Amino acid sequence: MLVSPPLSLYIHIPWCVQKCPYCDFNSHALKADIDEQAYIRHLLADLDNDIARFNIDRPLYSIFIGGGTPSLFSSEAIEQLLIEVFKRFKPDTDPNFKVEVTLEANPGTVEADKFKGFYQAGVNRISIGVQSFASDKLIKLGRIHDSEQAIRAAEIAQDCGISSFNLDLMHGLEQQSVAGALDDLKQAIALKPKHLSWYQLTIEPNTSFYSKPPTLPEDDVLWDIQEQGFKLLEQAGYKQYEISAYSKGDEFQCRHNLNYWQNGDYLGIGCGAHGKITVPSENNIYRTVKVKHPKGYMDDTRVHLDHIHSVPESERPFEYMMNRLRLFKPFSMSDYEAATGLPGDTVIEALQTAKNKKLVDQNNGYWQVTQHGHRYLNDLLSLFI
Repeated sequence: MLVSPPLSLYIHIPWCVQKCPYCDFNSHALKADIDEQAYIRHLLADLDNDIARFNIDRPLYSIFIGGGTPSLFSSEAIEQLLIEVFKRFKPDTDPNFKVEVTLEANPGTVEADKFKGFYQAGVNRISIGVQSFASDKLIKLGRIHDSEQAIRAAEIAQDCGISSFNLDLMHGLEQQSVAGALDDLKQAIALKPKHLSWYQLTIEPNTSFYSKPPTLPEDDVLWDIQEQGFKLLEQAGYKQYEISAYSKGDEFQCRHNLNYWQNGDYLGIGCGAHGKITVPSENNIYRTVKVKHPKGYMDDTRVHLDHIHSVPESERPFEYMMNRLRLFKPFSMSDYEAATGLPGDTVIEALQTAKNKKLVDQNNGYWQVTQHGHRYLNDLLSLFI
């Protein structure tokens, strides 16, 4: 039987100074000043519609303001938005519980200088899209900041009062050597973030890189980068809790992303935002997608919802495993049953096959991905299709 999981809120702000060639997110290069008030009005109307649509009457677990480049918004606008959002949800039953509020930011000087204002507005976690500390790599990635601005942004985040900040860092960049990738990682570690997202550049469809692919390192170089990088992170006290996520202690893990990976619920508002809501009374899981382009989303004659569909029971095992198997934390059959509304025997045979292939382990009723399973995650996931 389905159980209502924790509820998060994703808020999408779609504008960027320019579109990066590797980015397949719904982002749009700025062509004029942003009408913050108009967009906030539409975000709140979108949220109100979702709350009514699903009869939401539970507290928020986390908020993530992503994009795009949300740090292009003023701190005053972010504060106004957060005040209105919190008015719409009941407080947690634990008076000491504090909702994690993350805002994505670019490390350009203008955005970095806003960090203190974002903190005062209610943001308690900032995720900085550094990607690299090598200026030549940043140019090829289409980033508008340089290495000095990236370092300065991290220093400001360290000092502005927020509880935690994350550095987003890529490896496997065009013609990147093992030494170059590790230099990037060493610089990130030296800035002492409580959380690091360290992941390999992949070429996605509908991007400039897909049309004109860069020359990426060979597989053996990529493997060396990962192997040596893992050791560096471990020596620096970072614990890997997901394929590309590392934290200095459990309390600094990204609560919002954990909710995704543990198949929690989330409302998605803003241009092209995706949402997922469990309705136990109907034994149903719904997914929503909002209107993608800002012009359409902010058209007062249109609704914000582009489409909604229920997740068929046949797709739930794969959806659960696609998220859950990214984590290093084990799961039980009762976890699976609560998240999918299906009996455990719908995946037992596939799990046993995965165990025989040393892709997962079983211990005291819990299942966990092995290091071998994480390396061959696509092969593991194919067992649940």
